[in-house]
Amino acid sequence: MSEENEKKFSEAEKQVVDENLNEVNKTEPIAEKGDSDIDSNDSTQSKLKEKLDSTIQNLASCEEKLKRSLADFQNLQKKTHSDIQNGVNAKIDQFMKNFLSIYDDFNRAKKAMIDENVNVTGLESVLKNVDSLLSEYDVTPINALGEIFDPNVHEAVSIVEDPTLDDGTITKEIRKGYISQNRVIRPTIVEISKKSNLDKSSSE
Repeated sequence: MSEENEKKFSEAEKQVVDENLNEVNKTEPIAEKGDSDIDSNDSTQSKLKEKLDSTIQNLASCEEKLKRSLADFQNLQKKTHSDIQNGVNAKIDQFMKNFLSIYDDFNRAKKAMIDENVNVTGLESVLKNVDSLLSEYDVTPINALGEIFDPNVHEAVSIVEDPTLDDGTITKEIRKGYISQNRVIRPTIVEISKKSNLDKSSSE
């Protein structure tokens, strides 16, 4: 082989070596860049997971607060409705008490007129209309005569001894009581019986 050919071969060989070196130099940065991307992706995923966990916790906290607020609102709504209803009932009961006092006056007037032999036909008609009105609004008299005293619906103002009756038996209605919608508008004022101590000893 001539020197010129050897020289050309050496130059060609050198060029191949240089090209290989260039290829190696190119691949190394790429590898490094790939590692960096992987690390960056891992870091991003970690941050996203943290944000997701934080968002889930905040959502759970907001949901719990919403439930408590809803429960408080429902309780307030019920209390408000109850307060309004109680206020309305109190006004109605007070009106009925006043109305029943007038009704009592009519009944006393009727009794006095009968005692004086006065015609009470007109007054009886008025009283029947009042009775119908009370019944329409579910205002009913409280049964008392002959019943056992019940402090929830009766009010005792006097006691009489009666050996033939059980203690607490109502012997007389002094003023009739009324009830409406399971509420006592006014209790019946009554007289009740009581056995004497001697009668109790005998029965024992």
